[in-house]
Amino acid sequence: MLFNSISFLLFLPVVFILYWFFFNKKYKYQNILLLVASLYFYACWDWRFLLLLMFSIALDFFSGIQIERSKTKHAAKFWLVLSIGINLGFLGFFKYYNFFAESFSELLQGFGFQVNVMLLHIVLPIGISFYTFHGLSYIIDIYKKRISAERNPIDYAVFVSYFPLLVAGPIERATHLLPQIQKERVFNYEQAVDGMRQILWGFFKKIVIADNCAPIVNEIFTHYQTESSSNLAIGAVLFAFQIYGDFSGYSDIALGVSRLFGIELLKNFAFPYFSRDIAEFWRRWHISLSTWFRDYLYIPLGGSKGGMLMKIRNTFIIFLVSGFWHGANWTFVIWGGLNAVYFLPLLVFGKNRENLEVVAMNRLVPSFREIFQILITFSLVCLAWIFFRAESVLQAILYIKRLFGKTLLSLPDPMPYKVLAFVAVMMIIEWLNRRKFHGLEIREYNPWLRRGLYLIIIFIILRYANFGSNEFIYFQF
Repeated sequence: MLFNSISFLLFLPVVFILYWFFFNKKYKYQNILLLVASLYFYACWDWRFLLLLMFSIALDFFSGIQIERSKTKHAAKFWLVLSIGINLGFLGFFKYYNFFAESFSELLQGFGFQVNVMLLHIVLPIGISFYTFHGLSYIIDIYKKRISAERNPIDYAVFVSYFPLLVAGPIERATHLLPQIQKERVFNYEQAVDGMRQILWGFFKKIVIADNCAPIVNEIFTHYQTESSSNLAIGAVLFAFQIYGDFSGYSDIALGVSRLFGIELLKNFAFPYFSRDIAEFWRRWHISLSTWFRDYLYIPLGGSKGGMLMKIRNTFIIFLVSGFWHGANWTFVIWGGLNAVYFLPLLVFGKNRENLEVVAMNRLVPSFREIFQILITFSLVCLAWIFFRAESVLQAILYIKRLFGKTLLSLPDPMPYKVLAFVAVMMIIEWLNRRKFHGLEIREYNPWLRRGLYLIIIFIILRYANFGSNEFIYFQF
């Protein structure tokens, strides 16, 4: 069930009405409703994998209690390792088995050995990378004594399977989401209205920006060998906006939908294309994943406490693992490694914590220096996105080789004026609201101006949206 589908537009009001009109101020019944709705939402994708989701929930719920009950460190570690091992085992089997099998075969063939490996026709369970990380953070936090084990299976199941975040995040923490699930929720009109604004903005970014960029990007990447350098450049730029509109649009819809139920989810994007360096970009892009790897991988490895070599090692590990998390292809690993290379000079020269404030904090227009920094950072990000989008490492290399050709400074043919105009509208609105929680947080604006802007956005969605391209990119991860 896609957010941008008729079925979801019917599903959401039904759950909303039951939640607030039938079970108002009865949070335990509301939680049961959310759990049933979430399991139904997931079953609409593929009911066969519902059992896998429920097993993962039961495993971590039971393991958390056993970790807390353990009287020795050794016993607690046993349950921790067991839960992590089973979770990562399922994730590895469904997501990475064929990748490792093919890579192993190619390695042996490089040494002259002919090996016929058995490949499996495996369907990747949607959302498995996300709900697995929910469970892992929960049991690790119990083991580290940051939280107590949850004893209510309904509340814990809602934490893992909550339908707004189930299939593509944000990756929540028990310390943030569980306390909201365990208390009475009162309908907040302002919160709900702002949630609707965020949903509207998410739909604009998804079905106007991302889905209009997608056909152009697909055409250019498919026929990159015959495209001009300028067309390849516009293809890379439009993919940058496609993936941003797609994923941040999904996150806006997810956060907005959750706010309709009185639950605040973690912010996942903070206008990353206004970043002045790569370190700032990664503080603003897919925030829930970046902070997850920071807290559960980077810091346990030693973080920034050791010498420079340890810092460099840890930085490369976190970026390479992050790349691998995105998909079973060497293109994602290289994408992660390339971002680590970008990050390296900032780390070595101690510049990775410089741009912590919003760009042009108290000004409407950025300085020339800030404009230059933003353009350089965006260019580096676009270059890395080529590996992310390419079908193979060879395709990415050939794409980049043709990109820096004689026609790079010529005008693309055809020039996608309509799509670029939509992108410009998005970027202008987000620039004006870059200090806000989301791009359409305009509650202090004149009411007539707000309503006029809503109508314009709705008109653009209805008139220019590409309804033929529905899938969210991050569903494949």
